[in-house]
Amino acid sequence: MTSDGGAPPDAPPRLPSPAELEEASRLTYVLHQRFRYSYDGPVRDLDHRLVVVPPRQHGDQRRRRHSIAVSAAGARTTHRRDAAGNIVTRSRVPLVPDGIEFVIEAVVERAGPGTDVGLPAAALHDPRLLRPTRLTATDPTIDRVAARLADRDPLATAERFCAYVHDAITYEYGVTTVDTTAAQALALGRGVCQDSAHVMIALCRATGLPARYVSGHLLSEGGTHAWVEVVVADPEGARAVAFDPCNGRRAGRAYLTVATGRDYTDVAPTSGTYRGAARGALTATKRVDVALA
Repeated sequence: MTSDGGAPPDAPPRLPSPAELEEASRLTYVLHQRFRYSYDGPVRDLDHRLVVVPPRQHGDQRRRRHSIAVSAAGARTTHRRDAAGNIVTRSRVPLVPDGIEFVIEAVVERAGPGTDVGLPAAALHDPRLLRPTRLTATDPTIDRVAARLADRDPLATAERFCAYVHDAITYEYGVTTVDTTAAQALALGRGVCQDSAHVMIALCRATGLPARYVSGHLLSEGGTHAWVEVVVADPEGARAVAFDPCNGRRAGRAYLTVATGRDYTDVAPTSGTYRGAARGALTATKRVDVALA
């Protein structure tokens, strides 16, 4: 039971304009998110995984508080940090008669002039950010495009890759799945945000440019969103610069980061397994309110 990271959005609330977001000295994001799984019969030994809590710190983004409520009686819920520092929540339930609900709330503040994330210089050579995964493996087409667009300046290369993917992948929900690879999405020319992110990451890694997948929220959308952080050298070590190839632009203050990883499988917001023949249906809702200061 896995959620596709490009689900049709709910109607978003009234949000600040791009100019208001950029001019505010401080922003407070209040995230309300709900996942409801309904089953047509009882399920047993449910083991559910959530990656939904924003990090304590990510660039100028700071998490002030959060909570996760699980509706099922007898749920054993644990929290841990994975290798990338993401908060992974696991809920294990012996028996779910007909449904389970997860409710997430978080308050995040942002103050500062930019959204780049400072990293140690070792990130430039991190194999997790350089080696292809099954979802971000290259093929001859990706290799040719990467070689043609690559520039000696890593940021210029990332800009070109972002623009190329935006033109090459038309947003269309329902034509790909969470198992669609970058090569398949590029050949199809259609997909959702996670497909665009995988294609851009594949291009980056084909040229030795470290890049990572980002899961989070775009204020104008009701579902979760995906984008890319490209790691470049910095006088103080390295920094991660965020690009949204789905929308063909840099990712700024309208983006709320939740988790980073090698690809979608590392940071899937909701996924899990259970025993039983019952079929399940997922209903997901999300709202991000923003206060300016």
